[in-house]
Amino acid sequence: MTGVAKQQSFIPVASPRVGELEVRYVNQALSASAISGTTGEFLQRFETDFACYSDCQFGIATSNGTTALHLALAAIGIGPGDEVLASTFTNMATFFAIVYQGAKPVPIDIEEGTWNMDPSLLEARITNRTRAILPVHVYGHPVDMDPVLEIARKHNLYVIEDAAEAHGATYNGKKAGSLGDLACFSFYSNKIVTTGEGGMITTNNPTLAERVRLLRGLAYGPSSNRFMHQDVGFNYRFSNILAALGCAQLENIEQVIAGKRRIAALYNRYFAALPEIQCPVEKPYARNVYWMYHIVLRGALSAKRRDVMERLLERGVETREAFVPYNAQQIFIDRGWTDISDCPVAARVGASGLYLPSSYDLSEKEVEDVASAVKQVLRELRGGC
Repeated sequence: MTGVAKQQSFIPVASPRVGELEVRYVNQALSASAISGTTGEFLQRFETDFACYSDCQFGIATSNGTTALHLALAAIGIGPGDEVLASTFTNMATFFAIVYQGAKPVPIDIEEGTWNMDPSLLEARITNRTRAILPVHVYGHPVDMDPVLEIARKHNLYVIEDAAEAHGATYNGKKAGSLGDLACFSFYSNKIVTTGEGGMITTNNPTLAERVRLLRGLAYGPSSNRFMHQDVGFNYRFSNILAALGCAQLENIEQVIAGKRRIAALYNRYFAALPEIQCPVEKPYARNVYWMYHIVLRGALSAKRRDVMERLLERGVETREAFVPYNAQQIFIDRGWTDISDCPVAARVGASGLYLPSSYDLSEKEVEDVASAVKQVLRELRGGC
């Protein structure tokens, strides 16, 4: 591209924010020498406070969101020969966790509007080997859970929510993470609550909570015979230092969500008249927390995502391509497990979607600059279509 001066400013897709409270809490943990995943005041506090925030009785912190998913599947006994129905449009950690347990992933296509699992497609994919449904609240918008839960009850299936991107999202007034049998969150550096790395399983089922907690810590025996292990467990513990960071982050969560919703409203306003862009939605049943502001290019520009991203980067605007859905992943196609035609909506969205800078504290001027750059790029490419 020629004739465009590169701006000095740079607006990243997302940047973690760590303040004085995070530093104070972490220093308290360090001063007490409570640095492991077995001791320290912040561990139980973070688990309890996050579970309470998510309208759940129990929270079990893990080393990351992927291990949370793996633990959840292991806790309900998913294994070889079992099938798990999962939203195809997601970070592949969702599907990797199923594969870790030797089970067969079954991809479910997505809705046009929310980009979430389409519940109307579930029953046709259920077999006598189906054991669980794994809906993903993608980009912070909750799945339409009532029909999912109704189908699960009808067929005696577990429901595990992948809520990695949906801290604080609500469905008919109920928090994401409190709707299924178990739910899994991520605290990666770009999440609404971040601890750098980390995850959490939430549940209102005491039996499942006990099982998850046992497996998380190598399934050690009781204190009287600790090294007589009760099962084949995992070392998926979460450290007290990271829990201290999480406690501080959690105190600020509603401010972060308010910021995410504010910038989404601004983007929606700037892009309302652009037919080439499909913007994220917020259904009447939902509070979308807009973890990332994801858009889908439409029409003649749907095949020009790479051009759009490159030209935006030249203007100092970082972007990220949408998730590549399970049915488009070559590693699974080569195994004969899926085909790109299995889920056509997800294939299209995955090929033409991208997300824009979404840090919760972006200024109105920064959002306006991003939107202006997007409009300029679309005008340029529109002329070449």
